Amino acid sequence: MKKIVDFFISLKLTVVLLAFAIVLVFVGTLAQADEGLYGAQAHYFKQWIVIGAHIFGHEIPLILPGGYLIGTLLLVNLVCTHIYRFQFTWKKLGIQIAHAGIIVLLVGQLSTDLLSRELQMHFTEGETRNYSDSSTDFELIFVAGDQVISIPYKLLKPGQEVETAALPFAIRVKARWHNSDVNFRAPMLAKAPALTTNGIAANFDFKRAEDIKTTDQRNIPSVVIELLTPTNSLGTWVASVWAGDPALVDTVRSSYAQSVGMGMAQTIASQLAAPQTVTVGGKQYSFTMRPMRIYHPFSLTLLKATHTVYPGTITPTDPEGIPKDFRSRVRIDNPQTGEKREVEISMNHPLRYGGFTFYQYQMDAGQLTRQAGRAASSVLSVVRNPSWLTPYVGCTMVGVGMVIQFVYHLIRFITKRQTKNT
Repeated sequence: MKKIVDFFISLKLTVVLLAFAIVLVFVGTLAQADEGLYGAQAHYFKQWIVIGAHIFGHEIPLILPGGYLIGTLLLVNLVCTHIYRFQFTWKKLGIQIAHAGIIVLLVGQLSTDLLSRELQMHFTEGETRNYSDSSTDFELIFVAGDQVISIPYKLLKPGQEVETAALPFAIRVKARWHNSDVNFRAPMLAKAPALTTNGIAANFDFKRAEDIKTTDQRNIPSVVIELLTPTNSLGTWVASVWAGDPALVDTVRSSYAQSVGMGMAQTIASQLAAPQTVTVGGKQYSFTMRPMRIYHPFSLTLLKATHTVYPGTITPTDPEGIPKDFRSRVRIDNPQTGEKREVEISMNHPLRYGGFTFYQYQMDAGQLTRQAGRAASSVLSVVRNPSWLTPYVGCTMVGVGMVIQFVYHLIRFITKRQTKNT
């Protein structure tokens, strides 16, 4: 037991862990060029063990402790040192408080990585939402009446079959693309045969695309699945977030409107968003792939989306002008508490409610939106972080500890000096 304690309170362990942390940050930063910001975070910092690295387009064979392992060992090292090495006396009170603050910071960072969620809420004026969408997690859903069966995207692995007691058929995954492109199969321009003749794939070509590395775009996954009953196949289908995310359907509509006109673009978008259905045992199931939804016990209704620009900045060369303010007026409706009230969410004034923080993120409103015939809409960034107070508490403790220790030594210095002079 003494050897174990000596190992965890060793200063050598602290130095080695800090050295590994420097190497990990260096490697992870370089790898962002190949893997992107979020990919590098998941590969290097949100792992216990890192196996292999992607640097300058090459696969580097190496093994490193991940961010979780380094942080956990540093936490154990600091706690054990705090218990076994520090003297619990008034003389060391400031040091004890400062080190306790560092422990709070480490615990807060680990809990933030494990527990925090970043979501988005999309709605147009007059719409009500009681859920938020994930920007990184997706789900394949099957809807039968009021029943919704959700299968996480991470379970859809190529070559495997997914079964659940809630569905009378199995799902065989024939292909999965982490990022994909979609193109309308114009009758006179379609050269290759359709991926499948069922559902949206009969009118649209889906293909694999390179993973997105930048933070201002996102990957749009698609899967090719075959639905199998115990006796026969229900056909091969394509399920894609391109069809299940209304924001992406609007993007497709806008892109085709520039080349074929709004009328034809509307037809193309409606075909992309058309429901795909199968009937088994007299029961109809519709399905699609969409961003994973997190439901809230309350709802928000967008009453007004306001986008203002600085006067005089709208010119023929810059019809959008310089943005001045983005503001969403919403109504909170909480059936559990009976609460109904209106609040405004703007760039520097988020809404904190129900354990979530709602920030103004994006907006499609203003003069250009009205001229284009689009309904004003807003996107809120929804953050759930149970540990949001720990950085403030930890930094305060470190600051207070340092002040106490400084004042203690200052008083001792002044007292000794006065004694020496007398």
